[in-house]
Amino acid sequence: MAAGRDFESPIADGGGSYSAPKIYARTAPARITLHLGIIDIPYQDRATDEKVPKAKKGKANKPIKPKSDAATKTTGDIAEILEEKYHIMDTFAFARLPDIAKELEESIAGSLETMMMGGQPSPNPFASAESAITAMFKQFIFTQQVESMGIAGVPTQAALDGVNHRLKHPYAKGNPRRPSFVDTGMYMANFVAWMS
Repeated sequence: MAAGRDFESPIADGGGSYSAPKIYARTAPARITLHLGIIDIPYQDRATDEKVPKAKKGKANKPIKPKSDAATKTTGDIAEILEEKYHIMDTFAFARLPDIAKELEESIAGSLETMMMGGQPSPNPFASAESAITAMFKQFIFTQQVESMGIAGVPTQAALDGVNHRLKHPYAKGNPRRPSFVDTGMYMANFVAWMS
């Protein structure tokens, strides 16, 4: 039978006890933040279809260059203007907070379930919630739910007048009424939600 070695132990002679030193760290608690934003891309002026003048005998037609505006606004610029004036994203977040929380819970639960079943954990456990919240915002705008939130100036006069820059004649009186904030469609199409 082999003899056991006597190692120094943290137990003091005489039956005392050992406790690890207490370390106090003052760190801010980790926070999870939901971001609502727009992918920043420039708006492009629609090219106007102008007829090329008839060429004179012996001369070639010169194509007409489309007019472009050097001070082109971006989707981010428009989003800032709309948020400052109408608080669209802010209103959406408060109006749909229970639905957003449910999507976040389901996303985390799905990631945990995958890990518990031995699967590879997702690098972004909130991915499905981010996608669902993005779709929820687009539906909030397109189905005109934003117009029933009591925001001053909504529905917008342009929406009521049918101003639609996706049509050939955006300001024609016969254009049908459209949802507010869906003029070109770029604001809604470039909306994205993400967690950090």
